[in-house]
Amino acid sequence: MKIIYSIIISSLLVFQTVGFTQEDSSKTSDEWKWRWEDEDKWDWKRSWDDDFDFGFSKSRPAISLNYGLAQMDRKDVIGDFVKPNLLELKLGYIKERQAFGKDDLVLLTYRNVYVANESNKLAGNKTNGLEIESEMWRVGFERNRGYGYKLGENSSIILFNGYTLNWSRVDFKYPSPDLETLNLYDENFRFGTSGFGGISFKVIDNLMLDASYESAIIFQRHLFWKWAGSAIIESAAQGLLDKFIDEIFESSHYAGPVVSFVLKNALTYGVYELRKDKMNWPFKSESPLTYDQFKFGLTFVF
Repeated sequence: MKIIYSIIISSLLVFQTVGFTQEDSSKTSDEWKWRWEDEDKWDWKRSWDDDFDFGFSKSRPAISLNYGLAQMDRKDVIGDFVKPNLLELKLGYIKERQAFGKDDLVLLTYRNVYVANESNKLAGNKTNGLEIESEMWRVGFERNRGYGYKLGENSSIILFNGYTLNWSRVDFKYPSPDLETLNLYDENFRFGTSGFGGISFKVIDNLMLDASYESAIIFQRHLFWKWAGSAIIESAAQGLLDKFIDEIFESSHYAGPVVSFVLKNALTYGVYELRKDKMNWPFKSESPLTYDQFKFGLTFVF
């Protein structure tokens, strides 16, 4: 499966690049004029707002509270991890606007800072003395973005994808066989990343119900250049996929949110699966500590 993901990502980079070259060479002056003038169809304003004003203009303050279930893992750890539960608080800004010139299509962006606590104590799980217990505090920055459908004047459903950059401090209680590996993390702040996808249901203008699945990794060491190279490859693949999704919106506006949700999250999860073996895939690196998390909660918009 991981070989398949690698082939898909590589093919996406190659074929989209070739497609850009062929498309550019075949443009007439009239076609270029049409592209620039048709702002709503290609949603240039959306791209400018998202990429260059950091999402804060015409945004509304928001607070999110989440509760969730998690599963920890690392390939070379002998013992079993006790499954922790989590509590999470987010403070940020939400911006919602019409998408692609359609009154009943919505584009939502949410940028925030967050703090989370994950612990088997929150789950109330009893251990047999052989399992690995943990408590973790995490702080980070999150960006999520998604398309959806208006259901009424003040209600909508949003299908989103996003990522985080974060720092985690884990306190382990573990049997001696795993001492050397887990000491790489124990009671130290470690850099990490995550990708996630989910659904938000806007009930009224000031309240949203959220459900999401997040895949996170914690690096035992932050090797900047390898991490940066891996991140650039993922960002390039996501960017090329965005262009393909924009073309789907052009052809079929109302299929766009669902197609975007499926493709963006499939790519995010595929990259995460590849990084389970090599934390800085495709570069040679160690396995990371991983978290799979299902979260649900409330977002209050002011």
